[in-house]
Amino acid sequence: MDKVIIKDLLIRGIIGINPDERVKKQDILINIVLYTDIGRAAQSDDIVDATNYKDISKQIIDFVEASSFFLVERLVTEIARLILTDHPVDHVQVRVEKPGALRFARTVGIEIERTRQDFGL
Repeated sequence: MDKVIIKDLLIRGIIGINPDERVKKQDILINIVLYTDIGRAAQSDDIVDATNYKDISKQIIDFVEASSFFLVERLVTEIARLILTDHPVDHVQVRVEKPGALRFARTVGIEIERTRQDFGL
């Protein structure tokens, strides 16, 4: 299976359980690996046949900026669900990190892998 990689997508949004996190946007770092077959796009050289990473990135940016989840666990799962529901991807790996969430750590985050079957698609 081929991979399309979106690395270090930095978005500002509401995420967290503390009162200040509920009103103040913070950095959210997202990394995504889309497992898909690029064969048809490689053959045709036409974006119509490709997994359009620009469209996926824009959709994720809009989604995260409009969301206000309490837990990273929920956000990372909903991003995976969004990708698998709306795009021709069979399997996705999503990592969501909150830089600076812990005082002595550069970042903290969660990484998951999901398939279309995990969401009943």
